[in-house]
Order: sequence, then structure tokens, then C-alpha cells
Amino acid sequence: MNLTVASSPHIRGDFRTSRLMLDVVVALLPALAVGTWILGFRALAVTAVSMVSAVGAEWLYCKVTGKQNTLRDCSALVTGMLLALTLPASVPFGIVVLGSVFAIVFAKCMCGGLGQNIFNPALAARAFLMLLFPAALTHYETIDGFSSATPLHRMVMPALPENSLMDMFLGRIPGSIGELSALALLLGGVFLVARKVISPKIPLAYLGSVAVLTFVFSKTGNPISWMVYSLLGGGVMLGAIFMATDYATSPVTPMGQILYGIGCGALTVFFRYYGLFPEGVTYAILLMNLATWGIDRITAPRRFGTKKGEQV
Repeated sequence: MNLTVASSPHIRGDFRTSRLMLDVVVALLPALAVGTWILGFRALAVTAVSMVSAVGAEWLYCKVTGKQNTLRDCSALVTGMLLALTLPASVPFGIVVLGSVFAIVFAKCMCGGLGQNIFNPALAARAFLMLLFPAALTHYETIDGFSSATPLHRMVMPALPENSLMDMFLGRIPGSIGELSALALLLGGVFLVARKVISPKIPLAYLGSVAVLTFVFSKTGNPISWMVYSLLGGGVMLGAIFMATDYATSPVTPMGQILYGIGCGALTVFFRYYGLFPEGVTYAILLMNLATWGIDRITAPRRFGTKKGEQV
């Protein structure tokens, strides 16, 4: 009998990282299409620049460091696309390139590569850009080129947005490229769940906690409307479906995923109510990324034959 000695995995299937990443790209296309329709073709140009910069940064990093080329996993494409969708269409291209390079080189590759990064690379890059260029990242234009405040800016007052709920659901509002249409993002989320790319636990826990907290602690006399506007406005849908579900930075245990989602939602509401900016999704998810290891630790199932807390 001939035996082959090799490291795991020993059982392989057809599931590939590249397939998963390309599914995410497909799921983001409806949001990108709405962003391009509402904001014009510059939204498409920003996305293209971000994706090309991300791919180029990863190729150059692997070339300079002598590491194996990892472009085949398509994760750089996803990072570049996600970063672009968190930005306004009016952002200068130089800022887009800087963000993509930071996401790939510092938030991903220098942390060990795909699967070993502590923070979601796209959100880490957005937080980095927000520190350096807050004005550029909070300047929103409509398709006619006029500057306009997002619905979240009006909710800071506090007051309900002038936009109708249908406009917010379909995406006929100012904002970042990928956060406009809740419908487009939900369609992408359904696609990812159907393809078994993500579990619905984190998005449902995230959106559920935002819904409960904004209803209970409504800032207007109409808590239901305040709750729905809070869910449809800003990056909650994009964050809950596409950012918080990142494999490398979210818990793997079922209970851990629920706790993680609740934490993301609670921090989002906290930052929106008490933070310097009307949005809170970026920093909420990044802080919960830090808590992922601990959440997995305390929610790990006890192995048969061991006592609670015993190391194996």
C-alpha cells in the first residue's frame, strides 16, 4: 500500500476562494449600477480606479517581497470594489489610489495576507482616509453636479429626512456610491445567502439591533419612521451584508456571529447618536473586528469529555 504523507486539508471540494470573491463582486453589481445611475459615470470611474489600484498594489507587494502571487484568489478585486462603494463619487482619484494601496499593503498583506488580517481592509482604508481627508469623504454631489446633504445629516438635527422612504429604498438620494439603494444591497445579500457565501446570522443580528435601539431611543415623535430611516440611511445595509460578514474578521461560531452582529448594531447607533460624524458603521465594525477573537473564545462549543474552561 502506498501512503502519501501531507499536511491538511486532506479532503478537498470544488469550493474555491476565487469563486467566493467573484460571487461577492456579482452581488455588489446592483448597488454599483444604482450608484452609477444616480451619481453618473464618475461613480463607475472611481470604482474602476480603486479595483485596479488594489490589484496593482497586491501584485507589486508580492513582487517586491518575493512572495507567491496571490492575485488568483480575487480578494484584491473585492477589497477595491468595497472601498470604492464607501466613497462619494466626487472623491479625487489620488485619494482613491491611496486608500486602495493602504487597504492591500498595510491592512491585508503586512498582517499576513488573506485570512490573517485583523481588520476588514476596505473599512480600515476608509477610516484611514477619513482621518486624512474628512472634507473629501463627506462631500456628496448629485448627478447634476450640485452638492447635497445626505439623509443622515438631517437626522443629526434631529429630524426625519425630507426624502421619502421609497426614495431611500430605491436609491434616489445623495450619498456614497454603494450605500444609496437598500433594495440593491438586499438583492445582493439574498444572492450571497443563496450561494452559501454568507450566513444570514450576522446581517440579521446587525440590522435587528439597529432596529430595536433606534425604535426604543427614537429622537422624534414617530419611532417607527425613525427606525426605518435609520435602517435605510447611510452604510448600515452595506456594512451589515458585505462588511461585517468578512470571513477573516468575523466570528465562526453561530452564537458568536449573533453577538458580533448585535455589537456592530449597538455601536453603530451609539456612534450615530454621540459621534462627530453622522455615520457610525465604519468604526463600529472595526471595533468589533478587534473583539472577534474573544467572542470566538467564549462561544466555542465544549468538547466532549472536557470540563468547562479546560484547555485541550
